[in-house]
Amino acid sequence: MSSVAINIVENTIPRDDMANTKIDSELHECVRQDNTAAFKSRVQQRLPEKLVTPCGNTLLHVAVSYGSDNITSYLAGTFPSLITIQNSQKDTILHLAAREGKTSHAAREGKASHAAREGKASDTIKSLVESNPSLIRKTNTKGNTPLHDAVIADNKEVAKLLVSRDPEVAYYNNNNGKSPLYLAVENGDKKEILDVLLKTEASFPIKSEDGDALPEGKSPVHAAIKQRNRDVLEKIEKAKPELLRLTEEELGNSLHYASSIGFLKGVQFLLKKFDDGAYETNLEGNYPIHLACKSHSVDVVKEFLDKFPYPKEFLNKKGQNILHVAAKYGKGSVVRYILKQDQKLVAPLVNAIDEDGNTPLHLAASYGRCMATFLLVRDNRVKRFIVNNRNWTPYELAEEVSKRTEEIYIKTDEMRAQERRQFDSKNSIPAHEIKVKVVDSDKMNTKEASPKDAIAGKEVDSNKMDAKEAPSKDEIAVGYFHLLIALSILFVKARPKKSHKELFPVTRLPMSRAREETKTMIGNLLVVAVLVAGVTFAGVIQLPQLRDNKNSSDHRRHENLNSTTYTASHYSSYESLLHHYLFFDVGALSISLMAALFLLLPSVNHPKFQISAVGFSIIMVCLAIFMMFGAFLFSVKIALIGYHGWLLTIFITGVAVVFPSIILLFVTQVLLKVPLHYIYYGLFFLFIYGSWWLPNKLSDLKRKLSDHKRKRSDHKRKHNL
Repeated sequence: MSSVAINIVENTIPRDDMANTKIDSELHECVRQDNTAAFKSRVQQRLPEKLVTPCGNTLLHVAVSYGSDNITSYLAGTFPSLITIQNSQKDTILHLAAREGKTSHAAREGKASHAAREGKASDTIKSLVESNPSLIRKTNTKGNTPLHDAVIADNKEVAKLLVSRDPEVAYYNNNNGKSPLYLAVENGDKKEILDVLLKTEASFPIKSEDGDALPEGKSPVHAAIKQRNRDVLEKIEKAKPELLRLTEEELGNSLHYASSIGFLKGVQFLLKKFDDGAYETNLEGNYPIHLACKSHSVDVVKEFLDKFPYPKEFLNKKGQNILHVAAKYGKGSVVRYILKQDQKLVAPLVNAIDEDGNTPLHLAASYGRCMATFLLVRDNRVKRFIVNNRNWTPYELAEEVSKRTEEIYIKTDEMRAQERRQFDSKNSIPAHEIKVKVVDSDKMNTKEASPKDAIAGKEVDSNKMDAKEAPSKDEIAVGYFHLLIALSILFVKARPKKSHKELFPVTRLPMSRAREETKTMIGNLLVVAVLVAGVTFAGVIQLPQLRDNKNSSDHRRHENLNSTTYTASHYSSYESLLHHYLFFDVGALSISLMAALFLLLPSVNHPKFQISAVGFSIIMVCLAIFMMFGAFLFSVKIALIGYHGWLLTIFITGVAVVFPSIILLFVTQVLLKVPLHYIYYGLFFLFIYGSWWLPNKLSDLKRKLSDHKRKRSDHKRKHNL
């Protein structure tokens, strides 16, 4: 077939005209059978340019898709305008030739050579490509060139033909940002199409005809890393080493991506062939070593530290080192590995501060990373009371974040109810525009965010918020639980000693109001102290007299029963209980009177001594109340001497012990928090630390065995040399 050079112009069949220009079934059968004689006799009765299938394929499209070389040659030579027409999906004839992968009609009938039967591109298609090279770069509605479709369909021969005529098209990106080279790697290099594309003379980056650089898309190296295929990486490096330097906007360079997914073999390969990538930052300002610390792979972190034993030099745009990142994202195994390194390497990291003044312990605590918090707080090199830019210690920062998260937890039901009301009333306000005020754990600045992002400590793009992303109350509870565990670890290991003023919120009020609140507290304490003193004074006077009268009547009642032993033993118990009763009762009386007299001193009204006076008086009054309950307990035991109903005795004793304890726990908020923190600390050791410790120990053992084997093999190799 003689080549026909055609200038490609936009020439797509209008869909409105399709109803009147359909290809009939007999003509379609002639094309499928490659029956040129019957086809010519029928096609002369119509205008071939207007004959199309329902999806806009012309007769030439149909002939190419069926591999009908004779009819393809006839149509291309007789009606060259058909070559430029695209169907409704903007596919050219080359798109169909690449996608369908049909051999010629002769090959299908068994009359062609072995090469033809193996699917090699027909001479007709080759002639069309040579005479019309601009068809190679033509894209369809998906942005695919014919080479894209050839790679997707594993049509090696058509792909080889197209890339030999226009090598640059191997790097063209479709609407998804994928080039034919990327698709070849993504498809697993079937039929060795990747080798064909890599052997081209074109290199990246490439300039297009108008001088503009081709749009950046997905890197084929990233595709190989995603599949964890080192063989493909080596193949790309040998053929096109410049591809290793390609970056993706969201994933960074190849070393960033391999580090982020913990691909150890890929990191090892790239550190040898592309070590410059370790000094590049991604869109978030992180180096590859930072992303390695985000992943669970300690081995990847080890590779970086072996290659770059100066991690203090790697700071992201927030001024955070690798320990900051590992603590922030809660990778306990990574934190543990870093802390076990040489003192000179670790010392600059453990107490370093970022641009917000946060140490790694600050970040671990505020993000609820309980394992990282525990590992850091138990390390003697870590300073536990460093304050950040907002003058908060790690404990205070974690306490503030937990309070804010608790507010979000409470507001979640309100948000859900508000959403339901809006949908029920068909309000025009979208549900995702309902927001709550939370605090970012990095800067503690009030901003609008979803509860889920608030717990994770991430900044939120309000334009991307979606109602589906809003977490359930259970999800918020899980994040809150981890925050409480981290807070409890700090409470046990790194709780700062609070001053007297911090224990009383009244000191944070304005001076005029603070004075009024203090006077009110002094008055209330004075009333309670006097009441306790009055009750205990009455008890001291009345109980012994009543008990003497009771014992006298008991003696007279049991004289005839010859119960001398019984009376002596119980009288001894009575004396012991009476001594205990008097101790608690008189003690409560004395302490309450002391508190009352202290509050009546003129010096208490001096502002300098008011806070200390109120604090001392609260302790004294609480102690007096508990001693009063103790006196009550012994008075009940005295009254029950000789009583054989043990159930009543146990019940009254239990009430006398439990009731004041419950009152104290719920009234005194500080004392309520203490046992809860120890309970959470115990849960941490029982469930979280227990399930984490053993796998890490086994991993350490496996790593040591691997290192030992490697050393032995190195020693044998050196010995043989």
